[in-house]
Amino acid sequence: MADELDERAKEVLRAVVQDFITSGEPVGSSTLTKRGDFEVSPATMRNVLSELEELGYLEKPHTSAGRVPTDQGYRFFVDSLLQLKEPAQRERELIQQGFASSSGVDERLQEASKVLHHLTHHASVVLTPRPNAVLLSRIEFLRLRDDKVLAILVGQGGQVQNKLLSIDFALTGEELVAASNHVNELLTQGVAVDDLRGRILAEMDNERAQYDVLFSKALKLGAAATDVSTQERMLIEGTGTFLESPELAGDLNRMRALFKALDDKHKLLQLLDRVQRERAMQIFIGAESEFSAQGEVTVIASPYGSKDTVLGTVGVIGPTRMNYQRVIPLVNFTATVLSRALDKE
Repeated sequence: MADELDERAKEVLRAVVQDFITSGEPVGSSTLTKRGDFEVSPATMRNVLSELEELGYLEKPHTSAGRVPTDQGYRFFVDSLLQLKEPAQRERELIQQGFASSSGVDERLQEASKVLHHLTHHASVVLTPRPNAVLLSRIEFLRLRDDKVLAILVGQGGQVQNKLLSIDFALTGEELVAASNHVNELLTQGVAVDDLRGRILAEMDNERAQYDVLFSKALKLGAAATDVSTQERMLIEGTGTFLESPELAGDLNRMRALFKALDDKHKLLQLLDRVQRERAMQIFIGAESEFSAQGEVTVIASPYGSKDTVLGTVGVIGPTRMNYQRVIPLVNFTATVLSRALDKE
């Protein structure tokens, strides 16, 4: 459908979207004519707006109003008309300073959530790494009681996962240390939890596991420790900003549906998982996301990771009437700086 628009129609659409993002008011033909950017008569401008409305890029909130962008209009604007530039120097410095003052993966992810909310004034969301995607540096076993052992999984990026294990066999303190050493021999080069679990299960079929009792017990502990949940955790900051959006706060049913979707998290999780699979920034406008059935919500998210490994997603959730030109580079820059910080870990 983009081929249906000539250059004048594209520039008019750009002007309507930009004016509506700035003012929040429907944009009429007289407003555009007075801008001085278009050397056309008011009648010609009305015809162009009518054409854009017929093609689905604009709509009238009510009969006597000007036009506002539709989801399709925003999509065309973002894909074809938007001119992006780097965040302002002060914004880049704030993001970099925030990560410089934090240490450890968890702190850095919290900082990413806070800084995006602070700079964009939209709700921010961070999808933390799946437990089974973390690259391990070592595993330690600590006795709690005769039948309870604490498995401590330490990631290469400083992440620490604790898992309580129930055992039905006896182990002394020295044997627990030896068991840790046996398991750590399998991850000397650093492996993901899933890969380590695969190696452990393969070793359980090894002849050594049949006659070396301690080795067999170590493998059982390792298998139990690496049987981790695949459910990601989400950090969401600043949902109160939805109450500041006239488009959302003015409709109680829409607001209820949005907060219900945030509380459920399932659809948002699916959306952010798509970003990880695509390994590139994704922008979901209105009904494209299936996140909020009520629409008028945009999700902008970018993957982050360490070296060639995608670990999670960072992004913002806000009204479709958001400053895309400013928000998109901020999300992208935050993901880039976060990835660099994780690489240094």
